[in-house]
Amino acid sequence: MAPRINVFLSALLALALNSNANGVETGHPAPNCRLTAIDGAQRFDLQQYRGKVVYVDFWASWCPPCAESFPFMNQLHHELADRGLHIVAINLDESPGEAKDFLAKHPPHFAVVVDAEGNCPQAFGVKAMPSSYLVDRQGAIRYVHLGFRPGEANELRARVEQLLAERPAGQ
Repeated sequence: MAPRINVFLSALLALALNSNANGVETGHPAPNCRLTAIDGAQRFDLQQYRGKVVYVDFWASWCPPCAESFPFMNQLHHELADRGLHIVAINLDESPGEAKDFLAKHPPHFAVVVDAEGNCPQAFGVKAMPSSYLVDRQGAIRYVHLGFRPGEANELRARVEQLLAERPAGQ
């Protein structure tokens, strides 16, 4: 497990040295990323969710808080998808097998994707695992949350519901 943590810490250091180390800021447009479903069957990008509320979550199989966040995201999806919430979980594992083993233990009910080009974490300025970004219907980042603790779920849910309650532009 230590080599994976070292790889992650090295990646974080590289991000910190990058000009985009501060990551996206609230109020700015969410970066567009080209993504592939974890099973490789479908390709899409984040711009296709324009007009919808999106919970973008970066995760990895070796991350204990990520394992805790999956039941929360499943619950959000189950309760709020019909109100317009879309959850996109972007896996950052180097090994697809490790990601698939994780998903077998923590089955998702939302979109799980990979970034084959590896640009998306850098574009978002990911600094922790997991890192979550709430994107409004206009495509702007409205909230950034680093890490996950079950005690934080109520605040995250309230922020999601606030975005869902906002009227879409032009209505």
